[in-house]
Amino acid sequence: MSVVREISPNVRNMKPLDYEILARRQNLIEKELRQGVRKPFKEVLDVSMSDLQMSGLKPLSFVRQVLAACLYPELLNSNKLPVDVRQRAQRLLGECAGASVGSYTATKGIPEIVQRISEYITRRDGGVPCSPENIFISSGSQWSLLNILKVLLFESSPKRGILVPVPSHVTTTLSIPSLGGVVIPYYLSEEQGWQLQVEELQRALDSAKAWCKPVTLYIINPGNPPGQIQSRKSMQEVIQFVSEKRLFLLADEVYQNLIYGENSEFVSYKRVLGEMGHPLSDTVELASFHSASKGFTAECGLRGGYVELVNVDPAVMKHIYALFSKDSCGPVLGQMALDLALNPPQPGDPSYPLYHTETEHIRKSLLHNIKRVSEILNSLPGFSCQPVQGGSFAYARLFLPPSAIQKAEELGLKPDTYYCVRLLEEAGVLTLPGSEFGQKEGTHHMRFCITTPQERMEEVLRRITNFHTQFMRNVSETEADRV
Repeated sequence: MSVVREISPNVRNMKPLDYEILARRQNLIEKELRQGVRKPFKEVLDVSMSDLQMSGLKPLSFVRQVLAACLYPELLNSNKLPVDVRQRAQRLLGECAGASVGSYTATKGIPEIVQRISEYITRRDGGVPCSPENIFISSGSQWSLLNILKVLLFESSPKRGILVPVPSHVTTTLSIPSLGGVVIPYYLSEEQGWQLQVEELQRALDSAKAWCKPVTLYIINPGNPPGQIQSRKSMQEVIQFVSEKRLFLLADEVYQNLIYGENSEFVSYKRVLGEMGHPLSDTVELASFHSASKGFTAECGLRGGYVELVNVDPAVMKHIYALFSKDSCGPVLGQMALDLALNPPQPGDPSYPLYHTETEHIRKSLLHNIKRVSEILNSLPGFSCQPVQGGSFAYARLFLPPSAIQKAEELGLKPDTYYCVRLLEEAGVLTLPGSEFGQKEGTHHMRFCITTPQERMEEVLRRITNFHTQFMRNVSETEADRV
C-alpha cells in the first residue's frame, strides 16, 4: 500500500497554491537572466511578500546592535556601541540561563520579557490590565495561532467551523481544513473600504449551521490583504455578536504598528473589550496575536511572536500550556527581538536619534508608496484600489475583459493568476492573485507589498503601468477582431 494513502485526508486534500506556479516561473526567469537571456528587464522585482528586509529596507540599527552584543558578549566591553545598547544587551543576557542565548528558556518565554510584554499591552490599551500569566511567546504569531486552532478544532460530528474573512491570510485558511475544521467565509465589503458588517457575519453563521458547528470568529485588523482598519464601533458590534453567539474570538493584530493616514488609528480588541465593561469584559473569550516580524522591526527570520489569552477557562489554559510546551521554547533571539520591538529607545537615550531617523525614513517611504499606488492604479482603466489604511499590502481589483478571462480558462488558470503570470513574464514583477486569498465570485484582484523603498516602488508602478496599458490594448484589439 502506498504511504500516501495512509496520510490524513485533511492534509492530502489540501490544494496547491497558485503562488507555486508563479514561484516556479520566477525561478526559471531568474535562471535565464543569469544565463544572459535577453528580457525587457534586468531583474525580477518580488513584491509578493511582506518582508521589509527582503524588499530592501534596512534593519533597525538598535535592534541589530543589541542582538549582536547578545550573540558576541565581547562587544559589551566595546565603546563602539552606544551605552544604552550595551546596557540592554547586558540585561537580556542576565535574564538567560547561563547568560547565553544558546540556552533554553521557560516554555512561555523568558519571564522578564513576558512581564515587559504585559506592561506594553497595558500601556497600549490605556490601562486595561494584562496578566503575564496569559501570555505565551512562540516562534511567530502564526505558530501561536496554529496551536490555538488545535485546541478549538478536532474531529467531531458535525465538524467545527471558523468564520474567516474574505479576503484573508492564506496560511490560516489552509490550516483550518488540515486540522479537521471547516472554513466559513464571510465577505468584507470592498465598496465600503473592505469593512466588516455584522449582517454579513450573521448570514455566514446561518448558512453554515446546516453542515458544521460554528465555534470561532477570526478577525484580521489591520487587514491582510486589503489593509482596512476596523472602527471602534464595528469592534463593539463584533464583540456583542460573539458574546450572543457564544463564539471564541481570534484577533490577528500583527500589523498594528503599520498605520497610515491622519484619521487612522489602531485600537486592540483587548482594549475595546475591557472598556465595554461587565459582563462582556469578563466573559468573551479572546486570543490576540502580535509579532516582531511586522511593523518597523520587521525581523521576519528571527521568528518571535506572542499570543495573549483573555477569559479562557483555567482548565483549558492547562492544556494550552501543555501544547506550547511540546516545542520547549520560542527562539531566544526572536524573544529578544520582540522585546526590543515593544520597548524601543526613548527620547533622551543615546540610541534614540538614530532610531527615530531610521523609523521616520521607513514611515515616510510607506506613506509615499501608498499615495503613489492610489494615484497610479486608480488612473489605469481596468484597475480599482481602495485606500490602504494599514498593513503591508495594496489589494487592487482587476476588471478583466471577457477575452482575457477566456484565455485564462483555456490555459487552465484563474483569470487573476493568468494576469499575474503575464505581468511576471513580460514585466518582471512578482505579485499574487486575489484567488489566493478568496474573493467574491466573478471578481478578480492582485496583491502586492508596499513596504519597500520608494525608488523600488516607483519602478514597480512604472512596470505595472506599461504592462497593463499594453495588456489592455492587446485585449481590446483581440476582441475587436472577433466582432
